[in-house]
Amino acid sequence: MAEDDIDIDLDDLQRRMDGAIASLRTELASLRTGRASASMLEPVMVDAYGQMTPINQVGTVNVPEPRMVTINVWDKAMVGKVEKAIRESGLGINPQLNGTIIMLPIPELNEERRMQLTKVAAQYAESARVAIRNVRRDGMDQIKKAKASGMSEDDQKLWETEVQDLTNAEIAKVDATLETKQAEIMQV
Repeated sequence: MAEDDIDIDLDDLQRRMDGAIASLRTELASLRTGRASASMLEPVMVDAYGQMTPINQVGTVNVPEPRMVTINVWDKAMVGKVEKAIRESGLGINPQLNGTIIMLPIPELNEERRMQLTKVAAQYAESARVAIRNVRRDGMDQIKKAKASGMSEDDQKLWETEVQDLTNAEIAKVDATLETKQAEIMQV
């Protein structure tokens, strides 16, 4: 078998590892810090017209000030359903109604809640690390198969080093993202 036939797709491994980091960032964005953020409402779904719909598809979400999120609900009949969805979401926010506008004052986080949120963030980061390691394992399996079909020992070592370096870089990104989020959560 010619050496040119053997190719490990590093771009695919990179794309899959980047997907794990993108997923981590989305999960971390939904964690409530002391600051208001429109992204904290992304996981909340509303029963709109018989199907579960994201809040941003039934109203306009704004952050007019650092501790306030407002939702301007387009259909007056949906206001109660949006309010109910927020109350039941587990965000710990008490919605206030003003016509079709729902105001969400973001309370200060107490120390105990901050510690809980940093632990949740750490769990999200560990899930991302596991996903990255699974992609690494797939890459190493590709290298083993290529070795079985004629890859030289030197090429095998070279590819293994490439995959490991990629993995280390991606895990460093996870750690940096987690550190930033935990600092944001702990900031008073």
